[in-house]
Amino acid sequence: MFTGLIEEIGEIKSIVKGAKSARITIKGEKIMSGLKIGDSISTNGVCLTVTEFNNNSFSVDVMAETIRNSNLGKLKSGFYVNLERALMASDRIGGHIVSGHIDGIGTVIDLTNEENATWVSVETSKDILKYIVQRGSVAIDGISLTVAYVNEDIFKVSIIPHTKGETTLLIKKIGDVVNLECDMMAKYIEKLLKYGDTPKEKKSINMNFLEENGF
Repeated sequence: MFTGLIEEIGEIKSIVKGAKSARITIKGEKIMSGLKIGDSISTNGVCLTVTEFNNNSFSVDVMAETIRNSNLGKLKSGFYVNLERALMASDRIGGHIVSGHIDGIGTVIDLTNEENATWVSVETSKDILKYIVQRGSVAIDGISLTVAYVNEDIFKVSIIPHTKGETTLLIKKIGDVVNLECDMMAKYIEKLLKYGDTPKEKKSINMNFLEENGF
């Protein structure tokens, strides 16, 4: 599990591509402290397992399924990625609970400055937008952000200078693809609605329903 608070920006050192998969080596500094084989590292929001490392870089194997459903297949040597180590039980959760299992991708369609902030507009599918709510949480390339606007086609987030300096989000250009992970609570509620005691019966979400199902 992760918090969506990026620890550092890593640099892609090398990529060895197979027919459908890839082995990626990433250069880092802070992220290397205490690193072990088998550790999980969120890389642009995707949970990846460390298979090899040295003093200043680590390697991960990316399977075909991950390449198909993320922007990792578009990476090249010299590209930058957001990195976060797995959450420790003693850490403060300053962002929100992020699993590193992305729901899909979106496309940056607009970048607009407003004084010290930058508005980022992302277009994505309705299958993802149905889980995104205004003032709710979303992870974009692993960054925990608050949704400031959403409609049937796009959603927007507003980026403060700290996030600009500590992540890759504003390195993005219009047309670039980003990884998206929605708040998992909505997906669990949807699953519960599909598997009630009477499958054909439509249930509405209300306080009684939430209490009965442990929320």
